[in-house]
Amino acid sequence: MVGAARQVNKSELGSALRALRQASGKEAKAVARSAAMSASKLSKIENGSVMPSIVDVEQILTAVGVSEDVKAEYMSAARAAATEATAWRLYRRLGYHRKQQQIQAIESRTTLIRLFQPALVPGLLQTPEYVQAVLGRKQLTADQLARAVGARLARQGILYEPGRQLRFIVTESVLRWRIVPPLVMAGQLDKLISVSRLPGVDLRVVPLSAPQNDFPSHSFSIKDDRMVTVETVHAELSVTDPRDVALYVEKFEGFAEVALSGDAMRGMVEEIRDELLQEQEID
Repeated sequence: MVGAARQVNKSELGSALRALRQASGKEAKAVARSAAMSASKLSKIENGSVMPSIVDVEQILTAVGVSEDVKAEYMSAARAAATEATAWRLYRRLGYHRKQQQIQAIESRTTLIRLFQPALVPGLLQTPEYVQAVLGRKQLTADQLARAVGARLARQGILYEPGRQLRFIVTESVLRWRIVPPLVMAGQLDKLISVSRLPGVDLRVVPLSAPQNDFPSHSFSIKDDRMVTVETVHAELSVTDPRDVALYVEKFEGFAEVALSGDAMRGMVEEIRDELLQEQEID
């Protein structure tokens, strides 16, 4: 472990992180690789030309190997702005595969993941064809798309890791949204049925016919009780204020209460899958 805790403000965060890395004896390239970012980005953060996000700081501190006290001080500085937005155009410039690697690094340190999705099948549950359809809308080159698809699929290994709790809630509309042909969507629904039987996975579906006391609004993912990520049209938001995180937990649990689970959920998914297969036969 590196160093002792000290007060650090956000304006000097980059230089302080550089000092920590140098004290650890680790090379910048090695730290950048472990933190799922490019060496040039790490250099810009350390030089103060790029303000690191909360996720960036956590990744760097983990890669350097600091004590919990030091980590707490630096994360406190990073959370000076409890909610931050990172425009998707920045991820496009860095490469969507790096974004997927960054998410995978965060997920690897998370025991409980709760994800609510009213529009798309969650990334951890997508088939290769579905991933291709989703990421194919981001105007990537063939090479960029292949790397991004591979990186997203690599994240799915967490589904089979013991000791994880992965809770997914989707709305019925997710199962019917036509971003892929009927036969491909039927295959995607088969995967949902299969994955729902894994010991660490709890998959639920909110039926459109169920009486509701809340509104879907948008998708969000809760990592343990420490961070929420929200995807908007132009950017990804990171929320870390405990009071705000609690609001998302409450919203998630509210939908969990009215969602179908277990055999009832699988029965619904099977019915929609069969409808898609019949449609394919008619065509």
